[in-house]
Amino acid sequence: MMSSCSPLHHLLLLLLILFHVPPCPADGGSWYLLLPTIGISAMHMQLLPNDRVLIYDRTDFGTSNISLPDGKCRPNSNDCSAHSVEYDVASNTVRPLMVLSNVWCSSGSLMPDGTVTQTGGTADGELVVRTYSSCDTCDWEEIPNGLVQGRWYATNHLLPDSRQIIIGGRGAFNYEFFPKTPETANAVDFPFLDETNDPGQENNLYPFVFLYPDGNLFIFANNRAIFFDYLNNQVVKTFPTIPGDDPRNYPSTGSGVLLPIRIVNGTVGAVEFLVCGGAPRSAFPNAFNGVFDGALDSCGRIVISDPDPQWVMESMPLARVMSDMLLLPNGHVLIINGASAGVAGWEFGRDPVLCPVVYRPGNPIVSRFEVQTPATIPRMYHSTAILLRDGRVLVGGSNPHDKYEFSNTLYPTELSLEEFSPAYLDSTVSGLRPVIINPVTGSNIVYGNEMVINFAVSNNLDAISVMVTLVAPSFNTHSFSMNQRLLVLDSRIVTTTDPDSSNYQIRVTMPPSGNIAPAGYYLLFVVHKDIPSEGIWIHIQ
Repeated sequence: MMSSCSPLHHLLLLLLILFHVPPCPADGGSWYLLLPTIGISAMHMQLLPNDRVLIYDRTDFGTSNISLPDGKCRPNSNDCSAHSVEYDVASNTVRPLMVLSNVWCSSGSLMPDGTVTQTGGTADGELVVRTYSSCDTCDWEEIPNGLVQGRWYATNHLLPDSRQIIIGGRGAFNYEFFPKTPETANAVDFPFLDETNDPGQENNLYPFVFLYPDGNLFIFANNRAIFFDYLNNQVVKTFPTIPGDDPRNYPSTGSGVLLPIRIVNGTVGAVEFLVCGGAPRSAFPNAFNGVFDGALDSCGRIVISDPDPQWVMESMPLARVMSDMLLLPNGHVLIINGASAGVAGWEFGRDPVLCPVVYRPGNPIVSRFEVQTPATIPRMYHSTAILLRDGRVLVGGSNPHDKYEFSNTLYPTELSLEEFSPAYLDSTVSGLRPVIINPVTGSNIVYGNEMVINFAVSNNLDAISVMVTLVAPSFNTHSFSMNQRLLVLDSRIVTTTDPDSSNYQIRVTMPPSGNIAPAGYYLLFVVHKDIPSEGIWIHIQ
């Protein structure tokens, strides 16, 4: 606990009074302000394979706080400000980008070649497909009418054949693919989205979508989940409704992840889904009337690979709506951002939750949650968080208004970028932290091939506590990280390369197919006693 006489403590007490913030009973990890402003509010973020981050907001609210380069202005407009930037992690700088059509509340994926392909939005952007390839002078490229259905609040997922499937959106009870072929030129009806739609409040936008190892999709919307065969447009399994009947998707807005997937002897182990937080079904209509219902403190966990899967419910130490759930390199889940009352939408959230929580899925059910050191900046509606290659978490955004508002408002528009450094980055455990010697970042890998990893650990190595993980870089917006998955690779015994040194070697087998790991870029980490190395980029092909 912090000393009662520290200036930070007094600041936090002031925040508790002003914002009615739930107190944090414990601490762990640390916060650091990277940039006080990047000129835009970070509504969408995607980590790129060159350690830069693509960030964008929306284009229809007036000017941002960063100018476009070289006197550029948006066509047919007096707006000469940028609504997208590229953040360079190494230099801690941003470069303004030109996006033409409205990307508000859109979706996307990092494609196998490292290009971001982003879809939809609203108004002039709802049918647009945009691509971004990162370089010092690269900018957005746009494909008008790249979609056949307007996609606003949709979810994208990368498929084993390197296409994206784009599912749902406001008023869109269907899905489509990109890139298109003559056979997939049209949208395909998807009644599940109609069935899970709450008239007047929806609660099934930004559905949670994950590729299952048999090639089907696990899709959770509102309070229900299915396995879906998208190749044959067929529901192949229906899961029990989550207990409590409360909705978990936008605007009730919980968050969901697939827990780490272990591969042993080429076989995938149990596959589990975890969904946490959200708001009661009454919360959205109540918020319209100025009544802000308390957020849910429940998590539901289900082994979706079981023949007869059943939900197991757990309670978080802090109720939360509009949170982000990120898979950390050691397989733990970070729950960060959000509020303890209300729902997503303009001015509908109250009482920010400043304390992240770490969830350890392998612990006994009564000891899985650990509350972390509180932030000082509320991250409310339209906030974001992504994992960086060095294990830090980049946090940005928060703009509960329909324009930029910095004063005379409960939760001002936030243009800053912060980092949250989990406890595994503390200097006190640096001697346990592996350092990958080779291969170098950027290596190309083939499915099923063996990789030899040389690494060093300063302190005595505990060989049985070493694992190698692959993390897919996700597209984060509106409390959901699209394409997020973590694989624990099949590994061979750790050996020393020199008995008199601290260098070691481990052999791992790459995932066997694109159903388990779609082709593309991944971050590879060596983890020792839950302390991950800095990651290296690998490219699976």
